[in-house]
Amino acid sequence: MRQRFLREFGLQVIVLIGTLVAAELILRTIDLRELRQGYREGYPVIFRYDPEIGWLPVANRIAAFEGSKPIIHSNSFGLRDIEHDHSARPTVMFVGDSLVWGKDVEESERFTELLRDGYPGIRIVNAGVNAYGNDQEYLLLRRLWRAFDPDVVVLIFCVDNDRQDNSTNNNQGYFKPYLEQTPDGSWRFFGQPVTKSRHTYFTDDPLVRNLWLARAAVTGYVYFRYPKVVVSDPTEQLIKMMRDFVAGRGAKFFVGLQRHEARMEAFLRAEHIPYTSFDGAEVGDGIHWTPSGHRVVSARLKSFLEANGVLALPNAALTISPLRDQ
Repeated sequence: MRQRFLREFGLQVIVLIGTLVAAELILRTIDLRELRQGYREGYPVIFRYDPEIGWLPVANRIAAFEGSKPIIHSNSFGLRDIEHDHSARPTVMFVGDSLVWGKDVEESERFTELLRDGYPGIRIVNAGVNAYGNDQEYLLLRRLWRAFDPDVVVLIFCVDNDRQDNSTNNNQGYFKPYLEQTPDGSWRFFGQPVTKSRHTYFTDDPLVRNLWLARAAVTGYVYFRYPKVVVSDPTEQLIKMMRDFVAGRGAKFFVGLQRHEARMEAFLRAEHIPYTSFDGAEVGDGIHWTPSGHRVVSARLKSFLEANGVLALPNAALTISPLRDQ
């Protein structure tokens, strides 16, 4: 009886193993997009999970991607930027998403580098992070503040997708925090610590990284356990919070719009936040500026910042004149 049981049990184990192996081979052959480790371009290489913000760029990384033009360099803060010194210089920090980060262009072609070349006496910090919403930009700004103590912060607002990104806990499969108004009228961040996305498991867990069956199981679990959350658009509140944080530390806050948007411009005028827009800047495939587009953005920013007393003459001290809306 015992031998019969062991034979049947062994047979069942063999059948189970064979089934699992077949399923693994089928998944690898089908090559489902959702189960690929690099589902978002470059994420496992240049970004890492962060429980407060969702994802952060990896520090001191050099990466290039097949079929993608730019080579990515990150500094000790993980920013796609030069390694800044600690000299006492006026500092202008740009925050934003892939428009600032410089998707599809080389680092030397971005508007921040063009401004830096023209104003060597001013520290220009590029704190853009690919796919960030304004909520994540606000949290990153708070984290970086003591390191750079900027005199001016410029938010580059992406009209195409910032409102959408701000209204959810999930951006293309990656979880993030989100701001929502509570019943008592206050605003607070939800979704922290941030849920790990399936692709974080694909990268960080050896079993999930190497077995497509494990990837499928994790994907199913994450989809059903953590559904996408959509909230009322908190964009204006986020920008006010960013402005108040910057102003509370004695610095100035400006906004650059990807292009004109009547709703946002009415808000900025009502809040007396100086702004400019970049209509006419050339884009490539999608929404991202080409090198020519970045030159237009740089020229527009130069005129705008000079009009507001931020960029005066090369090597000149930073002065702040009465603010002017544009």
